[in-house]
Amino acid sequence: MKLQYHLAELLYPHRCPFCDETEPNELCDRCSEKLEWVQEPRCCKCGKPIPDEQQEYCFDCKKRKKSFEEGRSLWVHKPPVSDALYRFKYKNQRYYGSYFAKSLWERYAEEMQRWKPDVIIPVPVHRKRYRKRGYNQAAVIAKQLSRISQIPLDENVVIRVEDTKPSKELDPAERTENLRRAFVIDEQIKKYKRVLLLDDIYTTGATIDTISGKMHKKGVERVYFLTISIGQGF
Repeated sequence: MKLQYHLAELLYPHRCPFCDETEPNELCDRCSEKLEWVQEPRCCKCGKPIPDEQQEYCFDCKKRKKSFEEGRSLWVHKPPVSDALYRFKYKNQRYYGSYFAKSLWERYAEEMQRWKPDVIIPVPVHRKRYRKRGYNQAAVIAKQLSRISQIPLDENVVIRVEDTKPSKELDPAERTENLRRAFVIDEQIKKYKRVLLLDDIYTTGATIDTISGKMHKKGVERVYFLTISIGQGF
């Protein structure tokens, strides 16, 4: 087993997920210093960083009612995190997923235990993108997080039936219309009361909010979410 391990290390050396350089540890020191972790003060709803600790909600959550209960993200979406997620999503660097899942658990195990989700559900990609890419990046992380947390995984109850434009390119009204018909929730969702959605990025929150709203209509009582990164806009 040791020989096989060393051979694997030689053939497939571990790389830092943020700079993609060969690195014996999980994360190189240079990138570790650059990461901007999401910390307090943050929005009580979506978890987005906010400038004032006296402020409860970010501008967007204060202005628009959200259907999800609460959410958390690891890092602010800017380099080197945004670069890592691009490679993870589009350059087949699927092995980053294990580090992301481990980081989510280490950072938010207490929240997950407080939320008590019945299931982890990754936000799906459209079949056209799945065929092109070969995988769903959110599902890669969700599988690892399910293994670590021992919370069941279900990839079959949320189906993406329309391939939509990125929400960041649209105004709020266009986002709502863009996503309204994008997702279908299977009747099997009714066996869950508390759901944890998993996605790679929280930009506007439109995707999470749309899926959450549809789940509530099917009988789900509470929807939470985790993402790797979160934007600072809105």
